Amino acid sequence: MSAHSVPFDGFYSVIPAGGVGSRLWPLSRADAPKFLHDLTGSGQTLLKDTWDRLAPLSGDQRIMVVTGRAHRAAVESQLPGLADVNVVLESEPRDSTAAIGLAAAILELREPGVIIGSFAADHVISGDALFRSAVADAVTAARAGYIATIGITPTEPAVGFGYIQCGQQLDIPGAGRVELVENFVEKPDLDTAKRYVDGGAHLWNAGMFIAKASTLLEELARTKPELHAGLVELAAAWDDPATRGPAVDRIWPGLEKIAIDYSVAEPAADAGRLAVVRGHFQWDDVGDFASLAKLNSSGRSGELAILGEHARVLADASSGIVVSRSKRVISLIGVQDIVVVDTPDALLVTTSEHAQRVKAVVDALRLGGSGDVL
Repeated sequence: MSAHSVPFDGFYSVIPAGGVGSRLWPLSRADAPKFLHDLTGSGQTLLKDTWDRLAPLSGDQRIMVVTGRAHRAAVESQLPGLADVNVVLESEPRDSTAAIGLAAAILELREPGVIIGSFAADHVISGDALFRSAVADAVTAARAGYIATIGITPTEPAVGFGYIQCGQQLDIPGAGRVELVENFVEKPDLDTAKRYVDGGAHLWNAGMFIAKASTLLEELARTKPELHAGLVELAAAWDDPATRGPAVDRIWPGLEKIAIDYSVAEPAADAGRLAVVRGHFQWDDVGDFASLAKLNSSGRSGELAILGEHARVLADASSGIVVSRSKRVISLIGVQDIVVVDTPDALLVTTSEHAQRVKAVVDALRLGGSGDVL
Protein backbone atom coordinates (compact mmCIF):
# COMPACT_ATOMS: atom_id res chain seq x y z
CA MET A 1 0.00 0.00 0.00
CA SER A 2 1.51 3.34 -1.03
CA ALA A 3 1.75 6.35 1.27
CA HIS A 4 -0.87 7.99 -0.93
CA SER A 5 -3.51 5.43 0.02
CA VAL A 6 -2.81 4.99 3.74
CA PRO A 7 -5.62 6.57 5.81
CA PHE A 8 -4.74 9.38 8.23
CA ASP A 9 -4.40 8.26 11.82
CA GLY A 10 -7.51 8.79 13.98
CA PHE A 11 -9.40 10.53 11.16
CA TYR A 12 -13.10 10.17 10.30
CA SER A 13 -14.83 11.62 7.22
CA VAL A 14 -18.33 13.05 7.56
CA ILE A 15 -20.51 13.65 4.49
CA PRO A 16 -23.56 15.85 5.10
CA ALA A 17 -25.87 14.80 2.27
CA GLY A 18 -28.74 17.24 2.59
CA GLY A 19 -30.10 20.17 0.64
CA VAL A 20 -32.11 19.89 -2.52
CA GLY A 21 -30.05 22.22 -4.71
CA SER A 22 -33.10 24.25 -5.74
CA ARG A 23 -31.10 26.30 -8.29
CA LEU A 24 -30.80 23.06 -10.27
CA TRP A 25 -34.58 22.49 -10.51
CA PRO A 26 -36.22 20.66 -12.28
CA LEU A 27 -33.27 18.26 -12.40
CA SER A 28 -32.70 18.32 -8.64
CA ARG A 29 -35.78 17.69 -6.51
CA ALA A 30 -36.77 16.76 -2.97
CA ASP A 31 -36.86 13.04 -3.84
CA ALA A 32 -33.78 13.19 -6.12
CA PRO A 33 -31.47 15.89 -4.75
CA LYS A 34 -28.34 17.18 -6.42
CA PHE A 35 -25.95 14.72 -4.77
CA LEU A 36 -27.81 11.76 -6.32
CA HIS A 37 -27.15 12.93 -9.90
CA ASP A 38 -24.25 12.43 -12.27
CA LEU A 39 -23.54 16.04 -13.24
CA THR A 40 -20.09 15.53 -14.72
CA GLY A 41 -20.63 12.63 -17.11
CA SER A 42 -18.40 10.44 -14.92
CA GLY A 43 -20.98 7.65 -14.88
CA GLN A 44 -21.61 7.95 -11.15
CA THR A 45 -23.31 10.36 -8.76
CA LEU A 46 -21.64 13.26 -6.98
CA LEU A 47 -22.15 11.35 -3.70
CA LYS A 48 -20.23 8.34 -5.01
CA ASP A 49 -17.48 10.65 -6.32
CA THR A 50 -17.22 12.16 -2.82
CA TRP A 51 -17.01 8.71 -1.21
CA ASP A 52 -14.26 7.62 -3.63
CA ARG A 53 -12.28 10.76 -2.81
CA LEU A 54 -12.57 10.33 0.98
CA ALA A 55 -12.18 6.55 1.38
CA PRO A 56 -8.37 6.66 0.92
CA LEU A 57 -8.12 9.40 3.56
CA SER A 58 -10.10 7.77 6.35
CA GLY A 59 -10.79 4.18 5.25
CA ASP A 60 -14.27 3.18 4.05
CA GLN A 61 -15.32 1.94 7.50
CA ARG A 62 -14.66 5.44 8.85
CA ILE A 63 -17.04 7.49 6.70
CA MET A 64 -20.29 8.74 8.24
CA VAL A 65 -23.13 10.02 6.05
CA VAL A 66 -25.78 12.33 7.51
CA THR A 67 -28.86 12.43 5.31
CA GLY A 68 -32.65 12.63 5.36
CA ARG A 69 -34.79 9.58 6.13
CA ALA A 70 -36.29 9.79 2.64
CA HIS A 71 -32.86 9.29 1.03
CA ARG A 72 -31.68 6.31 3.05
CA ALA A 73 -32.34 3.66 0.39
CA ALA A 74 -30.77 5.73 -2.41
CA VAL A 75 -27.69 6.57 -0.32
CA GLU A 76 -27.15 2.97 0.75
CA SER A 77 -27.53 1.66 -2.80
CA GLN A 78 -24.99 4.23 -4.01
CA LEU A 79 -22.53 3.41 -1.21
CA PRO A 80 -22.47 -0.37 -0.61
CA GLY A 81 -19.37 0.05 1.58
CA LEU A 82 -21.15 2.36 4.04
CA ALA A 83 -21.43 0.73 7.47
CA ASP A 84 -24.96 0.66 8.96
CA VAL A 85 -23.71 2.26 12.16
CA ASN A 86 -22.41 5.22 10.11
CA VAL A 87 -25.77 6.14 8.55
CA VAL A 88 -27.21 9.07 10.52
CA LEU A 89 -30.77 9.92 9.48
CA GLU A 90 -32.36 13.32 10.01
CA SER A 91 -36.12 13.38 10.50
CA GLU A 92 -36.21 16.83 8.83
CA PRO A 93 -33.54 19.27 7.59
CA ARG A 94 -31.98 21.37 10.34
CA ASP A 95 -29.05 22.90 8.40
CA SER A 96 -25.36 22.06 8.66
CA THR A 97 -24.67 22.77 12.34
CA ALA A 98 -27.13 20.10 13.49
CA ALA A 99 -25.90 17.58 10.91
CA ILE A 100 -22.16 18.04 11.52
CA GLY A 101 -22.53 18.69 15.24
CA LEU A 102 -24.50 15.48 15.77
CA ALA A 103 -21.89 13.49 13.82
CA ALA A 104 -19.14 15.06 15.96
CA ALA A 105 -20.97 14.25 19.19
CA ILE A 106 -21.65 10.62 18.19
CA LEU A 107 -18.08 10.02 17.02
CA GLU A 108 -16.53 11.67 20.09
CA LEU A 109 -18.51 9.27 22.30
CA ARG A 110 -17.44 6.27 20.24
CA GLU A 111 -13.82 7.34 19.91
CA PRO A 112 -12.67 10.14 22.24
CA GLY A 113 -10.07 12.39 20.58
CA VAL A 114 -11.23 11.60 17.03
CA ILE A 115 -10.54 14.16 14.29
CA ILE A 116 -13.40 14.66 11.85
CA GLY A 117 -13.48 16.25 8.42
CA SER A 118 -16.79 17.42 6.95
CA PHE A 119 -17.07 17.51 3.14
CA ALA A 120 -20.22 18.27 1.12
CA ALA A 121 -21.77 15.41 -0.86
CA ASP A 122 -22.46 17.50 -3.95
CA HIS A 123 -19.24 19.32 -4.89
CA VAL A 124 -17.01 18.51 -7.85
CA ILE A 125 -13.27 18.18 -7.14
CA SER A 126 -10.40 17.09 -9.36
CA GLY A 127 -6.77 16.68 -8.40
CA ASP A 128 -6.86 13.93 -5.76
CA ALA A 129 -3.18 14.26 -4.77
CA LEU A 130 -3.57 18.01 -4.18
CA PHE A 131 -6.80 17.38 -2.24
CA ARG A 132 -5.10 14.77 -0.05
CA SER A 133 -2.19 17.11 0.64
CA ALA A 134 -4.53 19.92 1.75
CA VAL A 135 -6.53 17.61 4.04
CA ALA A 136 -3.26 16.26 5.53
CA ASP A 137 -2.19 19.79 6.50
CA ALA A 138 -5.67 20.52 7.88
CA VAL A 139 -5.57 17.33 10.00
CA THR A 140 -2.17 18.41 11.40
CA ALA A 141 -3.62 21.84 12.26
CA ALA A 142 -6.59 20.11 13.92
CA ARG A 143 -4.22 18.02 16.05
CA ALA A 144 -2.65 21.30 17.17
CA GLY A 145 -6.05 22.42 18.48
CA TYR A 146 -7.34 24.56 15.62
CA ILE A 147 -10.58 24.25 13.70
CA ALA A 148 -9.25 24.08 10.13
CA THR A 149 -10.87 24.85 6.83
CA ILE A 150 -9.64 24.46 3.26
CA GLY A 151 -9.96 27.58 1.13
CA ILE A 152 -9.81 27.33 -2.65
CA THR A 153 -7.36 29.51 -4.55
CA PRO A 154 -9.65 31.63 -6.77
CA THR A 155 -9.31 31.30 -10.54
CA GLU A 156 -11.69 34.20 -11.27
CA PRO A 157 -13.59 36.94 -9.39
CA ALA A 158 -16.66 34.77 -8.76
CA VAL A 159 -19.57 36.47 -6.99
CA GLY A 160 -21.44 33.24 -6.20
CA PHE A 161 -19.05 32.14 -3.42
CA GLY A 162 -18.19 33.38 0.05
CA TYR A 163 -14.57 34.31 0.67
CA ILE A 164 -12.07 33.63 3.47
CA GLN A 165 -9.56 36.34 4.38
CA CYS A 166 -6.18 34.89 5.32
CA GLY A 167 -4.07 36.38 8.10
CA GLN A 168 -0.72 35.54 9.61
CA GLN A 169 1.06 32.29 8.82
CA LEU A 170 1.06 29.73 11.65
CA ASP A 171 4.06 27.67 12.65
CA ILE A 172 2.61 24.15 12.98
CA PRO A 173 5.24 21.38 12.96
CA GLY A 174 4.58 18.84 10.22
CA ALA A 175 2.20 21.06 8.27
CA GLY A 176 2.81 23.07 5.13
CA ARG A 177 1.42 26.58 4.76
CA VAL A 178 -1.36 27.16 7.30
CA GLU A 179 -2.72 30.64 8.04
CA LEU A 180 -5.05 32.15 10.59
CA VAL A 181 -8.44 33.19 9.26
CA GLU A 182 -9.07 36.91 9.68
CA ASN A 183 -12.73 36.73 8.73
CA PHE A 184 -15.39 35.32 6.44
CA VAL A 185 -16.85 37.54 3.75
CA GLU A 186 -20.30 36.95 2.29
CA LYS A 187 -20.79 36.80 -1.48
CA PRO A 188 -19.25 40.09 -2.70
CA ASP A 189 -20.10 42.28 -5.67
CA LEU A 190 -17.93 42.00 -8.77
CA ASP A 191 -15.60 44.94 -8.01
CA THR A 192 -14.94 43.63 -4.50
CA ALA A 193 -14.36 40.10 -5.83
CA LYS A 194 -11.83 41.45 -8.35
CA ARG A 195 -10.01 43.24 -5.53
CA TYR A 196 -9.94 40.04 -3.46
CA VAL A 197 -8.51 37.95 -6.30
CA ASP A 198 -5.87 40.56 -7.18
CA GLY A 199 -4.88 40.98 -3.53
CA GLY A 200 -4.11 37.30 -2.99
CA ALA A 201 -5.25 37.22 0.65
CA HIS A 202 -8.75 35.84 -0.06
CA LEU A 203 -9.81 32.28 -0.87
CA TRP A 204 -13.15 30.80 -1.84
CA ASN A 205 -15.03 29.25 1.06
CA ALA A 206 -15.73 25.63 0.10
CA GLY A 207 -17.41 24.70 3.40
CA MET A 208 -14.83 22.07 4.40
CA PHE A 209 -14.12 21.84 8.13
CA ILE A 210 -11.56 19.62 9.86
CA ALA A 211 -11.18 19.54 13.65
CA LYS A 212 -11.05 17.36 16.71
CA ALA A 213 -14.69 16.53 17.38
CA SER A 214 -14.16 17.79 20.95
CA THR A 215 -12.81 21.16 19.71
CA LEU A 216 -15.80 21.62 17.41
CA LEU A 217 -18.21 20.78 20.23
CA GLU A 218 -16.43 23.14 22.66
CA GLU A 219 -16.81 26.00 20.19
CA LEU A 220 -20.49 25.16 19.68
CA ALA A 221 -21.04 25.05 23.46
CA ARG A 222 -19.55 28.55 23.67
CA THR A 223 -21.63 30.09 20.89
CA LYS A 224 -24.87 28.04 20.82
CA PRO A 225 -25.23 26.34 24.24
CA GLU A 226 -28.83 25.17 23.73
CA LEU A 227 -28.10 23.62 20.35
CA HIS A 228 -24.96 21.98 21.77
CA ALA A 229 -26.92 20.53 24.71
CA GLY A 230 -29.55 19.06 22.38
CA LEU A 231 -26.95 17.43 20.14
CA VAL A 232 -24.99 15.95 23.06
CA GLU A 233 -28.21 14.53 24.52
CA LEU A 234 -29.14 13.05 21.13
CA ALA A 235 -25.69 11.51 20.70
CA ALA A 236 -25.89 9.85 24.13
CA ALA A 237 -29.08 8.07 23.03
CA TRP A 238 -27.99 7.40 19.44
CA ASP A 239 -26.29 3.99 19.54
CA ASP A 240 -29.16 2.29 21.39
CA PRO A 241 -32.12 1.74 19.04
CA ALA A 242 -34.48 1.71 22.03
CA THR A 243 -33.57 5.26 23.06
CA ARG A 244 -32.71 6.81 19.69
CA GLY A 245 -36.24 7.14 18.24
CA PRO A 246 -37.83 8.82 21.27
CA ALA A 247 -34.82 11.15 21.63
CA VAL A 248 -35.00 12.19 17.96
CA ASP A 249 -38.76 12.83 18.18
CA ARG A 250 -38.31 14.91 21.32
CA ILE A 251 -35.13 16.87 20.53
CA TRP A 252 -34.64 17.17 16.75
CA PRO A 253 -37.64 19.42 15.87
CA GLY A 254 -36.50 22.02 18.44
CA LEU A 255 -32.90 22.31 17.24
CA GLU A 256 -31.93 25.71 15.86
CA LYS A 257 -31.52 25.86 12.07
CA ILE A 258 -28.17 27.50 11.42
CA ALA A 259 -25.23 26.94 9.07
CA ILE A 260 -21.97 25.85 10.69
CA ASP A 261 -20.24 28.85 9.06
CA TYR A 262 -22.22 31.13 11.40
CA SER A 263 -22.39 28.96 14.53
CA VAL A 264 -18.79 27.75 14.64
CA ALA A 265 -16.48 29.02 11.88
CA GLU A 266 -17.06 32.78 12.16
CA PRO A 267 -16.92 32.92 15.98
CA ALA A 268 -13.80 30.68 15.92
CA ALA A 269 -12.17 33.08 13.44
CA ASP A 270 -12.97 36.02 15.72
CA ALA A 271 -11.38 34.12 18.62
CA GLY A 272 -8.22 33.23 16.67
CA ARG A 273 -9.06 29.51 16.59
CA LEU A 274 -9.73 29.04 12.88
CA ALA A 275 -6.91 28.07 10.52
CA VAL A 276 -7.00 27.80 6.74
CA VAL A 277 -5.06 25.65 4.29
CA ARG A 278 -4.86 26.80 0.67
CA GLY A 279 -6.35 24.20 -1.66
CA HIS A 280 -4.85 24.19 -5.15
CA PHE A 281 -7.13 21.47 -6.54
CA GLN A 282 -10.01 22.25 -8.89
CA TRP A 283 -13.29 22.73 -7.06
CA ASP A 284 -16.84 23.66 -8.03
CA ASP A 285 -19.99 23.60 -5.91
CA VAL A 286 -22.11 23.34 -9.10
CA GLY A 287 -24.45 25.92 -7.63
CA ASP A 288 -26.49 26.59 -10.77
CA PHE A 289 -26.84 25.67 -14.43
CA ALA A 290 -24.29 28.29 -15.51
CA SER A 291 -21.57 26.54 -13.50
CA LEU A 292 -22.84 23.16 -14.75
CA ALA A 293 -22.50 24.40 -18.35
CA LYS A 294 -18.96 25.62 -17.69
CA LEU A 295 -18.05 22.34 -16.00
CA ASN A 296 -19.26 20.25 -18.93
CA SER A 297 -17.69 22.36 -21.67
CA SER A 298 -14.26 22.49 -19.99
CA GLY A 299 -14.76 26.20 -19.41
CA ARG A 300 -14.84 26.98 -23.15
CA SER A 301 -17.47 29.54 -24.08
CA GLY A 302 -19.42 29.19 -27.31
CA GLU A 303 -20.00 25.46 -26.82
CA LEU A 304 -23.19 23.55 -26.18
CA ALA A 305 -22.92 21.05 -23.32
CA ILE A 306 -25.38 18.15 -23.46
CA LEU A 307 -26.19 15.98 -20.46
CA GLY A 308 -28.49 12.98 -20.55
CA GLU A 309 -28.05 9.35 -21.46
CA HIS A 310 -30.70 9.42 -24.19
CA ALA A 311 -30.56 13.11 -25.08
CA ARG A 312 -31.79 13.94 -28.62
CA VAL A 313 -30.52 17.41 -29.39
CA LEU A 314 -30.21 19.21 -32.73
CA ALA A 315 -28.28 22.46 -32.51
CA ASP A 316 -27.21 25.09 -34.98
CA ALA A 317 -25.08 28.10 -33.94
CA SER A 318 -26.10 27.70 -30.31
CA SER A 319 -24.27 27.58 -26.98
CA GLY A 320 -25.08 26.85 -23.33
CA ILE A 321 -26.36 23.62 -21.83
CA VAL A 322 -29.15 21.11 -22.44
CA VAL A 323 -30.05 18.59 -19.75
CA SER A 324 -32.45 15.98 -21.07
CA ARG A 325 -34.33 13.45 -18.96
CA SER A 326 -36.95 12.71 -21.61
CA LYS A 327 -36.90 11.25 -25.12
CA ARG A 328 -38.15 14.47 -26.66
CA VAL A 329 -36.18 15.96 -29.55
CA ILE A 330 -34.84 19.39 -28.56
CA SER A 331 -33.88 21.78 -31.37
CA LEU A 332 -31.86 24.94 -30.75
CA ILE A 333 -31.22 27.45 -33.52
CA GLY A 334 -29.13 30.60 -33.06
CA VAL A 335 -29.43 30.94 -29.28
CA GLN A 336 -26.46 31.77 -27.05
CA ASP A 337 -25.82 30.83 -23.41
CA ILE A 338 -29.18 29.04 -23.25
CA VAL A 339 -30.17 26.68 -20.46
CA VAL A 340 -32.76 24.01 -21.31
CA VAL A 341 -33.68 21.37 -18.73
CA ASP A 342 -36.28 18.89 -19.96
CA THR A 343 -37.86 16.36 -17.60
CA PRO A 344 -41.05 14.33 -18.05
CA ASP A 345 -43.18 16.72 -15.97
CA ALA A 346 -41.37 20.08 -16.05
CA LEU A 347 -39.41 22.18 -18.53
CA LEU A 348 -37.01 25.01 -17.65
CA VAL A 349 -35.71 27.51 -20.19
CA THR A 350 -33.42 30.35 -19.09
CA THR A 351 -29.96 31.74 -19.81
CA SER A 352 -26.66 31.35 -18.00
CA GLU A 353 -26.90 34.98 -16.89
CA HIS A 354 -30.17 34.33 -15.06
CA ALA A 355 -29.36 30.83 -13.76
CA GLN A 356 -29.22 31.99 -10.12
CA ARG A 357 -32.87 33.07 -10.35
CA VAL A 358 -34.15 29.50 -10.71
CA LYS A 359 -34.48 29.34 -6.92
CA ALA A 360 -37.14 32.07 -7.13
CA VAL A 361 -39.17 29.88 -9.52
CA VAL A 362 -39.00 27.03 -7.01
CA ASP A 363 -40.19 29.34 -4.23
CA ALA A 364 -43.05 30.55 -6.42
CA LEU A 365 -44.11 26.99 -7.28
CA ARG A 366 -44.10 26.08 -3.60
CA LEU A 367 -46.22 29.10 -2.68
CA GLY A 368 -48.54 28.41 -5.60
CA GLY A 369 -49.28 24.88 -4.40
CA SER A 370 -47.36 23.13 -7.18
CA GLY A 371 -45.34 21.00 -4.75
CA ASP A 372 -45.92 17.91 -6.93
CA VAL A 373 -43.10 19.04 -9.27
CA LEU A 374 -40.65 19.95 -6.49
